[in-house]
Amino acid sequence: MIASTVAPGAAAAAEKPWPAAAGTPPLRILIVTDAWEPQVNGVVRTLKTTIRQLRDMDQEVDVVEPGSFRTIPCPTYPEIRLSLRPQAQIMQRVTAFMPDVVHVATEGPLGQAARKVAHRLDIPLTTAYHTRFPEYVQARFRIPLAWTYAYLRRFHNAGRAVLVPTQVVQRDLQQRGFRNVRLWSRGVDHRVFYPREGERLDGKPPIFLYVGRVAVEKNIDAFLQLDLPGTKWVAGEGPELERIRRLYPDVRFLGVLTQDELARVYSGADVFVFPSKTDTFGLVLIEALACGCPVAAYPVTGPLDVIGDSPAGALDHDLKAACLRALQIPRSAALAHARKFTWEAASKQFLDHLRMAVREGAATQSGR
Repeated sequence: MIASTVAPGAAAAAEKPWPAAAGTPPLRILIVTDAWEPQVNGVVRTLKTTIRQLRDMDQEVDVVEPGSFRTIPCPTYPEIRLSLRPQAQIMQRVTAFMPDVVHVATEGPLGQAARKVAHRLDIPLTTAYHTRFPEYVQARFRIPLAWTYAYLRRFHNAGRAVLVPTQVVQRDLQQRGFRNVRLWSRGVDHRVFYPREGERLDGKPPIFLYVGRVAVEKNIDAFLQLDLPGTKWVAGEGPELERIRRLYPDVRFLGVLTQDELARVYSGADVFVFPSKTDTFGLVLIEALACGCPVAAYPVTGPLDVIGDSPAGALDHDLKAACLRALQIPRSAALAHARKFTWEAASKQFLDHLRMAVREGAATQSGR
């Protein structure tokens, strides 16, 4: 897979959590998510990293996830488990923990049940909008966008804040009638994702790399169909994997990788290609940049917010043109841009939003 000639360089300085403000009591935070291990995706990675950061900041965090419930596989996504009739069990978890705030990360069965329980017990509620779910549903099942957005609007407007990763998503949801839409950015662990000198993916150069789910909503064919010089690599798994293996025999494939393996793969490529038009952020973008790998992508939500007008990537409605331009970008430019994204800053932002929800909830109760 990779030829390693030099030991990895020293990692960036360890990220230190933000200290709690003097005199500010810790929060009891219940995070409820339908997305959890063994899933490997940006939502799970974001939640696990944020939870670790919150605990490092002396917050008390409990997590409700599908592992404690009877589940069935989600249609077309069997690795996603849907919990069956979870409300009574969630009520028990909430009353035992008695959180100051409930944060619902996903709109699935656990998220729906937790939303109802929080309202019944008058506990402040926040939600998150991690993915462009209506666009995913439309791509898979041809359900009109307006129907799915109407459901999500009702779901998220029940909370005191809906947290989104970018200003573009914030503006889009506000225009669709979502209320209290607030920014919660993302970060990268610079102790893991840093340039590994001497790593090189096999194949004729230049090396173009895709990392992520191999699924229809990721628009991976737009990359694999391109007439590009060199070699294309795909890291990840998903429901479209067998189809694209048959359709693109010259493409080289990797399965699901650890974070350390991913860092080596990013370091071993010349360009990271991000063909998705439906992601709200794309953690893989900043992971690749942190390893010094320039990005080629469409000028859409996610790449626009991460890359913007920086010299770290090439954005173009012609993805081939973006890939070829990205070959000219110095790896140092990608690395410099990635340093702007840290998990400690993102997690402090998340905690600030939860504290505001608690204050607003207390003000509402005192005004009754």
